Parts: sequence; structure tokens; C-alpha cells
Amino acid sequence: MSEKPSIQWFPGHMAKTRRLIKECLPLVDCVAEVIDARIPESSRNPELDELCANKPRIMLLNKADLADENATAAWLEYYKKLGYFALATDCKSGKGLNRFIPMVKEILSEKLERYAAKGMVGRTLRVMVAGIPNSGKSTFINSMAGGRRAKVENRPGVTKGKQWISLEEGLEMLDTPGILWPKFEDASVGEKLALIGSVKDEILDRELLASRLLEKLAPDYAPVMISRFKLELPFVQDGFELLQLVAKRRGLLIAGGEPNTERAAIMVLDEYRAGKLGRITLERP
Repeated sequence: MSEKPSIQWFPGHMAKTRRLIKECLPLVDCVAEVIDARIPESSRNPELDELCANKPRIMLLNKADLADENATAAWLEYYKKLGYFALATDCKSGKGLNRFIPMVKEILSEKLERYAAKGMVGRTLRVMVAGIPNSGKSTFINSMAGGRRAKVENRPGVTKGKQWISLEEGLEMLDTPGILWPKFEDASVGEKLALIGSVKDEILDRELLASRLLEKLAPDYAPVMISRFKLELPFVQDGFELLQLVAKRRGLLIAGGEPNTERAAIMVLDEYRAGKLGRITLERP
């Protein structure tokens, strides 16, 4: 079995984002955490549990169109059992987005009732949107805002430059930059983040990463590999050998007929990220 790539990536702006989130939490009523439905747990930032412990949370399993439907259903049930509200979304097609605002109002229903009892009708509800890079957070915000997207600045307690986006009467979202965490304690977490493109490819060994992906797919998604890469059962167990086979089947060769594993790795990763291999989830609850 090929070794796991060691991935540590924490640019300085992410430390700044963490401070920003901490600073803004008192200004919002709940937090919507955007995660990737293909790797729901690995695409969560564990620091958000600590930072947002006192705020109601909505888990948005985004890019659900790229994930295994049965696995997504299991994850939704898992998060609901943990006490979160959970929703599967596909921001490109808009699927699931119509349920977001009603869910925000449901999760904050007691607060709305208290406002109404005090005659504070029309009080604005504010939602912070947080998530790791490449989780689809920006696409979610743009899809929800539509033509209403607007910066609202110079608010009491809100420094200029933070971006508040009006959704509808009485509801606003606060956008925050994508944030990873300083150290991945589990190497497989960094690996899965790299597979979906949340870590820059430039810092990675693509051949090792593609080999690991093929190893992961072989047990659960054999039909995908047979139809897409023209492989045959039984599969070899080693990821790099699988990558060499894929290169040969796709005619990616170098001088002397040797497989061009570098080109094959780029192709495998690109096809996986674009959903061309089908709906694939890399972890289960």
C-alpha cells in the first residue's frame, strides 16, 4: 500500500480568519457550517466546535450532487442525532437551497417568539457562514443572495470591511474567508482534503495522491473503475500499480511504452473532482 502524504498547510490569513470569527460571533444568532458531502467529517474544522459552541449550528452538506446519495442520507441522520440541523445542498443546481431560510427561522424560533413578545417585530436575524476553502461556501452565499447581494457597512460593533449580505427582509448573512486548522492530527484528513482540492496541488505529490484515491475506490466503487478506466477484476492492491494500469488503459505513455503516471495522476484527480467518476463519498459516519 502506498504511503499517506503528510499535509500541513496553514497560511497566515487563516489565523486572521480565526480571530475574525471569534470577534464576530457575538454579532450573529447562528452559524451555518458549509462542509463537503464527499468527506463530511474531514471537511469540518474542529476549531469551529470550540469557537461556536454557544451558537445553534446548521450543517450544510454541500456538493451533494458529487456524493453518494445513500452516504449523504446517513450523514444527515448522524448530524441530526448530534443535535445539529442538517441540510444537503447543491449550489450549482440550487437543490436544497429553498429549505435554508425556513431552517434558520426554525432553529431560531424561540428567539423570534421572544422578540415578538417584546414588540420587537422585524428584528434582523444574522447568520455567520463558515467553512474550509473550496467547500463551496462562496457559491452558496452567491446562490442564496442572488441579485440582493450587497455590502452593509458602518454598523455599530461591526468594523468596516466585514461583508454582510442581505437575504430577505429580516435576515442577513456574514461571509467569512475559508479557514483550515493549524495541524491535521490524522494524516488521512489532510489526504482527503487534498483529494477534493482544498489544499493547493502545488505542495503535493500528485502521483502519490492519485494512487491513494485509486486504492480507496477499489473496494467500494469497483464498477466505476471498470467502466471509467477499463480495468478488470481482480484489482491489484497497490495504488501505484493501479495508477500505472490506468495510464496504460488511457494510452498515457512515454518513450519506450512506459506508463506516464504523472499525466495519469492529473487526469484521475481532475476526473474525480469534476464528478466524472460518478457520485463518490470517501467516508461514512
